[in-house]
Amino acid sequence: MAREMAEQPEVLRRILHEGAPGIRRIADTIAARHPRFVLLTARGTSDNAALYAKYLIEVVLGRPAGLTSMSTTTAYGARQDLTDVLVITVSQSGGSPDLVASTRTARAAGAITLAVTNNADSPLAAVSEFHIDVLAGPEKALPATKTYTAELLALYLFVEGLRGGDGSAAKVLPDIAQRILARQPEVTTLAARYRFAERLVLTSRGYGYPTAKEAALKLMETSYIPALSFSGADLLHGPLAMVDNVSPVIAIVPEGKGGEALQPVLDRLRGRGADLVVIGGEHQVRQASAGFVLPTDGVAEEVQPILEILPLQMLAYEITVARGQDPDAPRALAKVTETR
Repeated sequence: MAREMAEQPEVLRRILHEGAPGIRRIADTIAARHPRFVLLTARGTSDNAALYAKYLIEVVLGRPAGLTSMSTTTAYGARQDLTDVLVITVSQSGGSPDLVASTRTARAAGAITLAVTNNADSPLAAVSEFHIDVLAGPEKALPATKTYTAELLALYLFVEGLRGGDGSAAKVLPDIAQRILARQPEVTTLAARYRFAERLVLTSRGYGYPTAKEAALKLMETSYIPALSFSGADLLHGPLAMVDNVSPVIAIVPEGKGGEALQPVLDRLRGRGADLVVIGGEHQVRQASAGFVLPTDGVAEEVQPILEILPLQMLAYEITVARGQDPDAPRALAKVTETR
């Protein structure tokens, strides 16, 4: 997991230099067909990448977008009219049978189908009309790290291509990612502070919300700490009651409108005496119990999630190590294997 996290700056560079022209050609071809609606299909980590794409499509393109419920077709046999609908299926392996079946059905129903995977030879790529390879290289660790940020960047470049943009906001990402990943001692200090946490709550708004969901997943699948993720707006409705001064709350605070929308939530958390950890700007980190200052000043808000997740991946890894566990040997899978 540590090795693959460290590869991320190079993967981002590879996509920008080698993958971007092909992504743009696909985007131009699809844009010429004027899709009226976008549906996104994914599972797990890729589902969080798809949620990020949903924000991009709705905010940047002004197009309606939704996340599909695959069981409507795979379990219930429902058939929708998907004429002129763009269906984007995101999957690291491209081998999940339900994703393949759902995409095949969507194409038969008239959809424009695009697969975004880390495997150009996958069944999903084969059944899709178009395919984008995220060029992350083999990923051996169970917790997906480099494939997640690769998916985010590929999806950003694709959406930029749909609107005729050049994706120039992404050019700064590899170098900034390198700087963030070099700050491991800061994350190790945070991990030592929270290694005994019995529960973690993560929250954000806007483009940062998929980051909160992905970080919660990373923490659960590596350290086995129950980690709950909420949109800041949802956190204020009911779940706020479980916030106290014992269980840490990690807030991802983007530089931009998402961070501005999160301010009332941060105020309420501080008012409850929450052990608030902030991933974001220096001013917000100073007002929290602890945090990690992200060098995203001047970085477009829509690409910040590609950087925001990096210290949280590192935190999941370091907490796991601090708890005496191995992030590359998931306990739950070991127990299942022993039982069988």
